[in-house]
Amino acid sequence: MQSGISASQELTAQFNELLQSDSNFGLLVTIEKEALVPLSLLSSPSAASASFADNVSTLLQPAVTDSDPLYILLKRYDATPKLIAVSYVPDIAKVRQKMLFASTRLTLVRELGSEHFRETIFTTTREELTAEGFVKHDKHERLEAPLTEEERSLQGVKQAEAEEGSRGTGSRQIHLSQTMQMPVHDDALASLKELGSNGGKNLVMLKVNPDTEKIELVPDSSTPSSIAELVQAISTTEPRFTFYRFAHEHQGSQHAPLLFIYTCPVTGGRKAIKDRMLYPLMKRAVLEMAERECGLTVDKKFEVEEPSEITEETVRTDLHPQVEVKKGFSRPKRPGR
Repeated sequence: MQSGISASQELTAQFNELLQSDSNFGLLVTIEKEALVPLSLLSSPSAASASFADNVSTLLQPAVTDSDPLYILLKRYDATPKLIAVSYVPDIAKVRQKMLFASTRLTLVRELGSEHFRETIFTTTREELTAEGFVKHDKHERLEAPLTEEERSLQGVKQAEAEEGSRGTGSRQIHLSQTMQMPVHDDALASLKELGSNGGKNLVMLKVNPDTEKIELVPDSSTPSSIAELVQAISTTEPRFTFYRFAHEHQGSQHAPLLFIYTCPVTGGRKAIKDRMLYPLMKRAVLEMAERECGLTVDKKFEVEEPSEITEETVRTDLHPQVEVKKGFSRPKRPGR
């Protein structure tokens, strides 16, 4: 699942320059106007002869700030593939920027050609982008020793057994298209289907398990009768997908529209960022699942950081916008009459 952003022609051109010239050490990339665009080439006449650590210190570090997210493409290896792709998403960056950069990082590598990249790295601090930071990263990666052929085969068997066993615990793959699949627990699907019936359920909250990347139902037996009660039920520390059947009266008529609310609280921390990066990738898939698998039609969608940003006034205004009554043109009276 992708964010819908693609590489610009300017980025493709500068990426080719990075590949072709030995004096180019790296390329900085950002997102502007729904496109991946180049910021600058990290270049030096001595880049080819200098060590990776020296180039990081002299070329990369001065180009990075504490708050601005970046994609950083660096030449690190002598043999092909030579490049690494670094997603730099600082903890203090704006939440929407974090979401956008996190959900687009795989698109960047895919559009430029994954065959050029030996490794992709996710970082949140400038310290991780120093020579020492890359050494620490390498040590961490080496903790997982390479598997033998026999171990890989055994791992495949265990994975197959786990997938088979998961069917018995109530989960399935939802095939939304030829390229889009989403694992979801059966109880989440069943609860969503109840929202389409005339039963008593009016609230379903879903979350993404960061370890299994499965959509799970958030256990909640409440049936909020107002937006204020709904807000109290939504987590203020973790992202949520919330479906709510909002029964209310407007101008003497009864209404029960289905609301979809995506909340992403500002919780900070590297782990939280990595957990929340799954949500923008899953959002469209969750909506498609609700429509295609559960027969639901969402009447209004809301996307906010904190649940408290959702109020009954804003919801009602969006559902029932005031129609401006245009007054007819009144011709002015002729003088003397």
